[in-house]
Amino acid sequence: MGNESALQSSPPKSVFSTNLFLLVAFLLIADGASLIAPFGSSQRLFTITRNAVATSFVKSSDGGDGKGRAKQQQQQQLSRPQKKALERANKLRKKNGMKPKTPQYKLHSKKISSLSKDTSTADDVLQAIKRAQNLHNANDLRVIENFLLEEVDESFAFGYLGSLLSRLAVAAMHMDNHELARKALERRRTEFRPSMRPMESAAIIRGLLRMHNVTDALEVLNDELCLPLEGTPLDDPKNQDLLKYRALALGSIASRHFFEGEPSMAVNACQLMANLGPLIRESGLTASDAGMPWTRIIRGAADCESGRRDGSITACEGVNVDLPCNLVYAVLKAMATFPSDNNDRTYEALSNALVRRVLFVTGAVDIAGCPPADRGEAAFIGRSNVGKSSLVNMITNRKSLAYTSKRPGKTQQFNFFTVNDIPGREKEFRYGDVIKGNKDPDSFYIADLPGFGFAKVPQKQRDEWAAFMEEYIRTRPNLRVLFHLVDGRHGPIDEDFRIMNLVGKSLPENVQYVVVLTKADKNVKGPCAKNSGKVSRDVIKELREAMKDNGVGNVPIIVTSAETKLGRDDIWRYLSKAAEY
Repeated sequence: MGNESALQSSPPKSVFSTNLFLLVAFLLIADGASLIAPFGSSQRLFTITRNAVATSFVKSSDGGDGKGRAKQQQQQQLSRPQKKALERANKLRKKNGMKPKTPQYKLHSKKISSLSKDTSTADDVLQAIKRAQNLHNANDLRVIENFLLEEVDESFAFGYLGSLLSRLAVAAMHMDNHELARKALERRRTEFRPSMRPMESAAIIRGLLRMHNVTDALEVLNDELCLPLEGTPLDDPKNQDLLKYRALALGSIASRHFFEGEPSMAVNACQLMANLGPLIRESGLTASDAGMPWTRIIRGAADCESGRRDGSITACEGVNVDLPCNLVYAVLKAMATFPSDNNDRTYEALSNALVRRVLFVTGAVDIAGCPPADRGEAAFIGRSNVGKSSLVNMITNRKSLAYTSKRPGKTQQFNFFTVNDIPGREKEFRYGDVIKGNKDPDSFYIADLPGFGFAKVPQKQRDEWAAFMEEYIRTRPNLRVLFHLVDGRHGPIDEDFRIMNLVGKSLPENVQYVVVLTKADKNVKGPCAKNSGKVSRDVIKELREAMKDNGVGNVPIIVTSAETKLGRDDIWRYLSKAAEY
């Protein structure tokens, strides 16, 4: 029993004794082989045996399981920056008396495989969030959540933790992880309010709208993107940034409601944008600085209006907002208050949404020949060769609706066009067919009146035109806006003075009178997008004096060009008076 206990308690053979036994065996084998084999074979056998012994020593030193070799291979797979970062971490831990620690926050990425509060930077975390969002990687998003919400404190990333939390919330909303988004936003709002940026708030609002969380989106808008304090300069960069992203957030809200078929909420957002526009102008921001997505908003309004016409979309309950005859007019009113960039794509979408059908109705030579006054009407008047027909074609986005000619006085009658009438009504005008149906709510007439001055017509016909025009202006009940076109190169002439005098005496008070300066591109050498036309100060001064002398008052003046499409937004702003008859 004593021997058995001694044997049980004795330690196993050491690694050294095992290796010594192998070494003795190796020498005996090598010595015997040298007696029976040539020198070369003996040398090869010696080399093979030596390698086997060396391998045995390595395995013994690694514990027999190859962990050292695996660790060496893992280090060889790391990139140079990762090796340097690992070396620095090991030195720091050795200096502090700590053993190297395996990172706990591992990611499914080769470029950024893990996160550590000691070695990871804000850019590393941001790239990891973007990758998780783009690939919809829920595991990586959960790892980043634990790292930002539990591991690091406010000193991480030199104070940019609030920005990382907002980016994490946006990614969580993109992946429909509402709980994570709520926790990230709550910590950002409570701990990092002084460092919140308007750009991040606008992105959060877009994410909340994507989740159909309109209530929280409006709360963020009123809390984080409120208007600047009164008395503070609007041209301050911080206030400019605040106004810009508030406008973009309102544009996102309006667009989302239009595409979701909620016209009342969308029109309410457009009204808020219209109130914000003057502040944008006062702050000095340009159209390119603001970057408003007008084209998308217009398309959303046009889609919503299409559903409204066929009855599939109705006004929102509980929202006390008056809807216009066409929802695009709400967007147009907001656009009119913002700086304009005269973007062709935007105004092509606008014209297509507001002018879906346009037909020539009739040509009248007296008041009895005018079409029935069953809708609003906008008239264009001016001397010959001033560009009336070209302007009508521009605002309706048609090339040959009104006939244009280089010969002055081509228009010999009052030409009436109907906009958004009953589909197929052209058959009624051409063949006398009876077309059933109703006109659209935003239907109106456009009247192209004949020009004077350079028209080569007899004096008797001139007198008849003048008498007809006076009667038309004074008695036409559905006339809502009268555009008086003046050549922007030369200013008003005698014929323009006579028209102003007639307007001052005969035009009813409920009719809007607007002076339009045409051919502004002729005053610019090589007109381009940045300089699409202008009018001299002398022309404006002379025009103001003529308006004052003829008693028309301080009426609006619009600078236009049919070539560069300048001024079409302002023209449409007054055309809406005829559509909303």
